[in-house]
Amino acid sequence: MGELMTDAEYDPFGEQAVSSELAGVMPVEFVAFHSQNHVAYLEYAHLELGGDAAPVVVEDVFIFLLAVWPDALQEANLQAFAWAQLREHVERYRARQVVPVALVDTARYAALRRGSRRQLELIESRSGVYEAIAELPDRHYDVVLLTYLMGLETPEVAQRMGIAVGTVRSHLHTARRMLAKKIGIDLNPGEEKDL
Repeated sequence: MGELMTDAEYDPFGEQAVSSELAGVMPVEFVAFHSQNHVAYLEYAHLELGGDAAPVVVEDVFIFLLAVWPDALQEANLQAFAWAQLREHVERYRARQVVPVALVDTARYAALRRGSRRQLELIESRSGVYEAIAELPDRHYDVVLLTYLMGLETPEVAQRMGIAVGTVRSHLHTARRMLAKKIGIDLNPGEEKDL
């Protein structure tokens, strides 16, 4: 997985301190869920909102999940339920703060930070791609973001979003077609990871 930032960069107390403090007070399943998803949720929120807002929003998501944890465990798909809460909290924060989609700036920053010449070339040669991604329907947008900007493999994307692997592939295929049309490029078979 291509991590944008470490958990310690987002959380001044560090994941270990949080997990050890919470382990005796909170349900073990919640602590495990938090540990498994915290960094990925932070990366997503950082790409969506940028800098200081990401930890605040993700903390709110986990506080909400803890408050409804017994009910959340009764959901047919806990991952899908939690992912929907993350998206909702991000959107609510953006609406309250009038925050534009941070994807363009944070994606460029992430590419620069990793120092990847290939990604910098893509940014330059395919200007408008991030703006086009930001206009995708919600699920397509999330799949593209998790796959191409966060570097998750298809099974990881499916697990994070609580959807089937086939659904991720379908969303990727549709999103690639939509993006190709929007930014005016021809897709050749096998370009799955190049967009």
